[in-house]
Amino acid sequence: MTKADLVAKISEKSGMEKGDVQDVVEKFMEEVKTSLEGGDNVYLRGFGSFIIKTRAEKTGRNISKNTTIKIPAHNIPAFKPAKVFVEGVKTNVDVK
Repeated sequence: MTKADLVAKISEKSGMEKGDVQDVVEKFMEEVKTSLEGGDNVYLRGFGSFIIKTRAEKTGRNISKNTTIKIPAHNIPAFKPAKVFVEGVKTNVDVK
C-alpha cells in the first residue's frame, strides 16, 4: 500500500476530502519525524511505538579494498508494533 492508497482508503471510509486526508497524513508523518529528530519517542497505544535505537560502534569490512573500517555508534529510527498489532498480523495473514 502506498501513501496515495492509504489516503484514498481513509478518504473513502471517513467521507473526508482526499486533499484534507493528505494534509493530515503528511502532518502526522512530519510530527513523528520531528519528534524522533528531537530525541523523543512516539507511543501510539494499540498500534506501536516509533522509537530511537542506538547502534554500538562496530568494525566492518570494505571487501573491494580488503580493509577494515570503524562504523561509529549512531542512532536510527525504528518501529515497534504493539502486541495487539502483532497478534492481528499473525492470525490474519497467511504465511507465504
